[in-house]
Amino acid sequence: MKFLEYTPLARIDAFLRSVNLGDSLLKGTVEAYSCKVAGIDKKLSRSLEQEVLDYLAVLPFNMSVSPVGPLSSLASRRTLIHLILTLTHMYPDYDFSEIRPHHFSKERLCSVQLKIENYLLETAKVWATEFGEDTHLLDCIWSSIDEVTELEDCDVYSYMPGFEGDPFAERGTIWSFNYFFYNWKLKRIVYFSCRCVSKLAMDDDSTCEIVSDNDADFISSMDMEELM
Repeated sequence: MKFLEYTPLARIDAFLRSVNLGDSLLKGTVEAYSCKVAGIDKKLSRSLEQEVLDYLAVLPFNMSVSPVGPLSSLASRRTLIHLILTLTHMYPDYDFSEIRPHHFSKERLCSVQLKIENYLLETAKVWATEFGEDTHLLDCIWSSIDEVTELEDCDVYSYMPGFEGDPFAERGTIWSFNYFFYNWKLKRIVYFSCRCVSKLAMDDDSTCEIVSDNDADFISSMDMEELM
């Protein structure tokens, strides 16, 4: 997998990283990758392939159908591996080896576009304030993704977090989405993720961290006094 540098997409990604929405904060990212596997990815790809085959071996034949297609098909397994490799590149500090096909779902493009546009209504207003009313965030997003992956030829998948240590399991999350726009002909994939987090929950977490640090300092000072 190779990160694809594309200026319009990079501009959107930089904006979405942190958007102040009043009582909440939007944290988003959108990046493009080539699905040509090489180097470390090739080794990981082989490992994932073997895990899928082992998983398939214990399933009844009629259970081999998955959101990415029948796991008995090499093309379907490669799709699954590309989705997992993309997450691995996006979040290198997390382990996605426990992901299974049921963590993904195949979606209709028009439905996904509608959901994203509804979620980003307030974010689009912030964009217009910063960059001017003549540039529309959603138009920029779809045109940029289209230039990279040719949307009409893409398979769209959503990722549904559900394992311990997941990077999306942030306290105070109001809503979130994780989508992959995958063009297997071009061997390209765009990952688009956003989550809206309550500032109140973030403040509570910060307070807890401060209290915890103070407690640790207090205990440390008590230990020192005992030693003296």
